[in-house]
Amino acid sequence: MKRMAMKQKLTMFFLMTALAVLLTGCGGSATAGTSRESASDSGSKAENQTVDNGTDTSDPVDTKQDSKKNDDDDSGEGENVLFTKRDLEQSPDLTGAKTLTVKDGETLSINAEGTYVITGTAKNCTIKVDADKKAKIQLVLQDVTVTNTDFPVIYVVSADKCFVTLQGSNSLSVTGSFRSDGETNTDAVIYSREDLTFNGTGTLTLTSSENGISGKDDVKFTGGTYVITSDLDAIEANDSVAVYDGTFTIVTKKDGIHSENDDDNTVGWIVIAGGTMNIQAKSDCLQATTYVRIDDGNLKLNGSEGIEGTYIEINDGTIDIYGSDDGINASRKSKSYATPTVVINGGDLKIEVGRGDTDAIDANGDIIVNGGTIDITSTVSSFDYDGKAEFNGGTIIINGTQVDSIPKSMMGPGGGWGGPGGQDGQNNPGGHGPGGRGSRQ
Repeated sequence: MKRMAMKQKLTMFFLMTALAVLLTGCGGSATAGTSRESASDSGSKAENQTVDNGTDTSDPVDTKQDSKKNDDDDSGEGENVLFTKRDLEQSPDLTGAKTLTVKDGETLSINAEGTYVITGTAKNCTIKVDADKKAKIQLVLQDVTVTNTDFPVIYVVSADKCFVTLQGSNSLSVTGSFRSDGETNTDAVIYSREDLTFNGTGTLTLTSSENGISGKDDVKFTGGTYVITSDLDAIEANDSVAVYDGTFTIVTKKDGIHSENDDDNTVGWIVIAGGTMNIQAKSDCLQATTYVRIDDGNLKLNGSEGIEGTYIEINDGTIDIYGSDDGINASRKSKSYATPTVVINGGDLKIEVGRGDTDAIDANGDIIVNGGTIDITSTVSSFDYDGKAEFNGGTIIINGTQVDSIPKSMMGPGGGWGGPGGQDGQNNPGGHGPGGRGSRQ
């Protein structure tokens, strides 16, 4: 019921947004510990937001500021719940908790609702959660170190939701090729078929020969420190990844945070409401099928592309992007939107892109700037869009010079500002610079 209700809300949101864009042109077994009181399982409701240009940017998530307004049950009932009260609790209630110690070559089986404190050091040990579909499981990691050869360290098969709460310093890794579990292709150090929430005050270091964290539903982070090194995606989810807070250092040979559902392209979104991120990715730092929304946070993104999605909205935060290809790219990945769009309402953005066929901000549709500061360094193209561009407020600086309009492609292929005869895609004359040519049309 929870997922059905959320999917209905997502579908309604996507339909409304698409209409608005069209209108605007755009071995051991553990028993249960004491269950948590329902008062601990509470959260908040979101408020829709509409920017001044009339484009409906409401979405099914709340901002960091809104996330503590109300006390909805953690089951997810209620409109537009994203972070619940229990999600946001960084110090767990250990009353009635059961303590389990990891051991070499063993599986710690958890099959009943409760809170479990995990301790110890081991090799080839899996913490397996296989509980009732209504059960909430909380795993409190207290200075745990586990190195596996070919199977996840934490494997959530069945539950309503699993909380992973960090205390102390924890290190989990998988070094070899993952083996499957029947028809399930396990491929991450932490692999879950159900919703996951990470919180706490400790540190989690993940090292993986494939993915770091893989969730087949929703994955949330509200606290903790994460150091992830992976050969594939560092963090991936089918339906969504939401970050309220936390510190992330990610080095990956694929994507930093990836949200995509192969069976449903109306989901697969990323929301960053706060926290600190330093992501170095061979591919994209943040990639989502539907939308990426940044409400706050301090992000340093270095990859082939910094941010990619169908609809990208930046409301606040300090964001430093280096893209060897594009800095920000809105491409047609989801049928939920009529027009791929980049909307910047606020924040402090610095974007640098490499040489070649690169764009600092690229949209296979529209670019709308309502506020914030955008500081671009590009030898080829600062902005590229197939639809319209609106500059309604804020500051745009391109290679050290402030501009008063959004160019189609401002930089010449030779680098530097276009010569006296050059014009950009808006027929604005290029500046005077050594060796530069007029920008491409």
